[in-house]
Amino acid sequence: MSAANPAPHGTSAANSAPRRAALASFFGTAVEYYDFFVYGTAAALAFNKVFFPKADPATGTLLALATYGVAYVARPVGALVLGHLGDRIGRKRILVFTLALMGLSTFSIGCLPDYRHIGLWAPGLLIALRLLQGFSAGGEQSGASSLTLEHAPAHRRGFFTSWTLSGSQAGLILATLIFIPITSLPKQDQLDWAWRVPFLLSAVVVAVAFVIRLRMPETPAFQEAQDKHELAKLPVAELLRDQWGDVLRVLLCAFVAVVSTVTAVFGLSYATDQGISKTTMLWAVVVANVFALGFQPVYAIISDRIGRKPVFIAGVLACGVIIYPYFMAITSGNVLLVFLGAVAITSVAYSAPNAIWPSFYNEMFPTRVRYSGVAIGTQLGFLLAGFTPTIGKAIETHGRNGWVPVAIFTSACCLISAIAAATARETYNVGIEDLGRRGHARADDWPSTTIPTTAGQRS
Repeated sequence: MSAANPAPHGTSAANSAPRRAALASFFGTAVEYYDFFVYGTAAALAFNKVFFPKADPATGTLLALATYGVAYVARPVGALVLGHLGDRIGRKRILVFTLALMGLSTFSIGCLPDYRHIGLWAPGLLIALRLLQGFSAGGEQSGASSLTLEHAPAHRRGFFTSWTLSGSQAGLILATLIFIPITSLPKQDQLDWAWRVPFLLSAVVVAVAFVIRLRMPETPAFQEAQDKHELAKLPVAELLRDQWGDVLRVLLCAFVAVVSTVTAVFGLSYATDQGISKTTMLWAVVVANVFALGFQPVYAIISDRIGRKPVFIAGVLACGVIIYPYFMAITSGNVLLVFLGAVAITSVAYSAPNAIWPSFYNEMFPTRVRYSGVAIGTQLGFLLAGFTPTIGKAIETHGRNGWVPVAIFTSACCLISAIAAATARETYNVGIEDLGRRGHARADDWPSTTIPTTAGQRS
């Protein structure tokens, strides 16, 4: 009896590891992107008056949106540093650090004096804290998705890693819901104190996610590489020497992220300029992202059956088309059409690449450089997305069709992303030990009785 007991216990622990990893990634990423989206919403709705009151309204809005984009400059730096460390000392340690740094930075923004009290120091400190947010985010999604992929069962990697991005959607929903009652307050209250509340509340959600992430074990794949002394000494150097093409591919695929910032940040600012209430647009964002929480796991499951590329490419191309009716709906002023447009672009179209990229990108790289490869490739690509709201404001024209240049820009980015994805190898049926290699074994070639239940276990 005593000899037989450990086996079931070990099996149970192995079977629960993918779920625990997905849960840790979901909550950690939800907190990180709650903080990130709180900033984006505040930048679109209040920061022009709070931190740039001396500028005319149009310039103030442009400057506020530019501070949103500033974080994306720091994200590649964070990707470089945190990706290197994640491949050297482990996924878990770096993910605990990114969570702590993001939480501290966000809480500090909520405590900042405004321009009236300290002048130019206010926007200066805001930008400094925003850079710290960006540095943290540079290592978050890539690390969380690597951790989940390396814990996931061989034939369900797409499904489990998709929960990393579902965490991003949950963070956006939470951030938006908190801002909705704030927009109903008198304008002066919003500018005086209410904008701070979502930033200060981040301390609560950070504490919950921090505990969950601390209890998560290191991944079997990383642990195995560490035990066998197979970790790369200089992951970034090895990555750029051997897999620069995959880094470039991920960078270009990540251009699809402009869809997110066009709809969540530029779209919010544009809609309020068209006379649609802030509350209406925020509810449209919430509804669209609630539906996305349902669509993303479905798309991920499909990718585990038919492959990453067809689902990713179809979703990206759909985004490039649906962006036009989305802006038409906003211009019409019809609330029902606004909601339908938001659901179409965010839930139906964007959910496909958003659910697939955590597995699609991670599967391009071997364990020894996976964190670095995904972090550097995505964050360089996301740099364009970060400045898309500013670019949108700059290229927007006057009149009812002022959105057209922004939509064309978005479509062009989607087309580039789709072409880059089409050049990638299909990896949904490749064993984890063979990911990132030119010659690899298919997962469906393994005997059914020996398919690994967790990453890092060999058949």
